[in-house]
Amino acid sequence: MHSTPNPLRRRAIVGAAALALTGSVLAGAPAHAAPAPLSPSAATTLAADLASPGAYVGEDGRMVVTVTDAAAADQVRAAGGVAKLVKHTAAQLDAARADLDKLARIPGTTWAVDPVANQVVVTADSTVTGLKLARLNAVTAKFGDAVRVEREAGTLGRFLVGGDAIYGGGYRCSLGFNVRAGNTYYFLTAGHCTNSAASWYTNSSRTTLIGARVGTSFPGNDYGIVRYDNAAIAHPGTVNLYNGTTQDITSAGNAVVNQTVYRSGSTTGLRSGRVTATNATVNYAEGTVTGLIRTTVCAEGGDSGGSLFAGTVALGLTSGGSGNCSTGGTTYFQPVTEPLAVYGVSVY
Repeated sequence: MHSTPNPLRRRAIVGAAALALTGSVLAGAPAHAAPAPLSPSAATTLAADLASPGAYVGEDGRMVVTVTDAAAADQVRAAGGVAKLVKHTAAQLDAARADLDKLARIPGTTWAVDPVANQVVVTADSTVTGLKLARLNAVTAKFGDAVRVEREAGTLGRFLVGGDAIYGGGYRCSLGFNVRAGNTYYFLTAGHCTNSAASWYTNSSRTTLIGARVGTSFPGNDYGIVRYDNAAIAHPGTVNLYNGTTQDITSAGNAVVNQTVYRSGSTTGLRSGRVTATNATVNYAEGTVTGLIRTTVCAEGGDSGGSLFAGTVALGLTSGGSGNCSTGGTTYFQPVTEPLAVYGVSVY
């Protein structure tokens, strides 16, 4: 006898087979993986590509990129970053900075973009009063809440005094980073230090020569370079932590807002704080310096030229600021990547 196929049973078998096949495909297919967290350098590059008002390290350690539209926000999230919608565009903040650069280069003032607040933050020290303060307020007023003006206690200046550490021209400064080009060794320090002397020594009596200045730039920038001419002086690629140990420096990089950083200097030793701005403009009495890193790290006279770093990464050279390490203050640093490129040297 031949049985007649049951169409309902056949459809059930086919359906079950299809379900089993589909299930096996689904089980074998990987889920969509979340993008890897955005690195600080990648966040900086993405911010530039998107004409973002800025990027910074969030409280959870993830990189935040500020944006002014939903499409850019989607790109940030797809790249593994955190997108933050803000009011003021990069063009608006740049316009405010440009006006300040042209009209308000008053000694005792500074300005930089704060990406967290989405504003240009202008500071004025205790010397900015009367007509100077009125001039500053007149420039900033037209930008509304895109600019915030803050008063800063004390006087803005370079951290330069006579004393101990590296000596030249009657001053004491701090060594920043040892660097090299091939088999020739040098150190970097602040340009306002190297401006003052052609020869640098290890002691205040200037009897032990380190070597000769081979480059200096201040104002505009704040970096200088000295060659090691004394073969008897050791020059390891480390930073003094002032506790009997050192930190090896293996690379150089760019600072990121909200990053934790450390400063080493011959007056106040090792201090830490956070980056509050990059590309800051500082108007010293001796002239304007642009492109600086602004931090909450304290410093005092003699710390000039000292190293700013994070782990094994060199970041900057101590330039100046206000306050001290008893009451706190603000300190500015020359990014180290610029002199490394200018002089064709590298950390090691």
